Amino acid sequence: MILIFLKIEYLTLDCGLPQLVGTIRQVSDNFTFTLNKRQINTMYAQEFQAIVERRRSNRKFDPNIQVPDEVIKRSIELAILSPNSSNMQLWEFYIVKSESKKKKFVSYCLNQSAAKTAQQFIVFVTRQDLWPKRAKWNLERIKESMEGEPKNTMQKRGLDYYGKLMPFVYFNDWLGITGCLRWLLTLVVGLFRPMMRFGGKADQRVVVHKSCGLAAQTFMLSIAAENYDSCPMEGFDEPRVKRELNLPLHAEVNMIIAVGKGLEQGIWGGRQRVPYNEVVFEC
Repeated sequence: MILIFLKIEYLTLDCGLPQLVGTIRQVSDNFTFTLNKRQINTMYAQEFQAIVERRRSNRKFDPNIQVPDEVIKRSIELAILSPNSSNMQLWEFYIVKSESKKKKFVSYCLNQSAAKTAQQFIVFVTRQDLWPKRAKWNLERIKESMEGEPKNTMQKRGLDYYGKLMPFVYFNDWLGITGCLRWLLTLVVGLFRPMMRFGGKADQRVVVHKSCGLAAQTFMLSIAAENYDSCPMEGFDEPRVKRELNLPLHAEVNMIIAVGKGLEQGIWGGRQRVPYNEVVFEC
């Protein structure tokens, strides 16, 4: 196929030997690049599949193997890169590793098996109350990229997005009047065109918890890639956890992840999943 192409290229261009050699090199380079790209893509896919399949909720960890602090740090750094709504990053991550606090967290996590042997706990926290600070931070990043007034539509939209839209989306008053007005406005506009229905604090909670959940999944995949194990826990005493971490009133605990070097007996059987055709639909 390549030889036929070269022959056609040579006859069409009526080129001499130097031009033909150049054409051969170019085709060869493109062909090699395509092969390398395919090999890299295949490699990434295989590695990712291996990581996903390795990640299991392990409920018993080896008490003699510590998880290095740098492993936790790298995994949290990757978790911070997770996609999140409007780049508001309304999350916080608390590393619990002191023996005294770990003993308390075993109780707070209702004495679950994973908690009893965890080397460290990572508490994933949502902070929708920090929206003014995060909106301002994003606004400052946009202004830093500008010189003077906005020069294009994207910069103007960015300024409006974090300067006007985010306050509209996240602001709440004590009586809930703002949330009702927001819900009514989106309902009316939605009658005439596609519109995200967004009301009060309940809708905001859903958004920030989804973002935090994405970060938690990235963290667990990273832990698996580091050849350690994890177990996400939703069963915990949230008021006690918040008091222990000195969290403010409006902060919420998304989940607590136990981390360690998993043991075989910590895996409770094979993965059981509902059949593909029962949960996947083509439209």
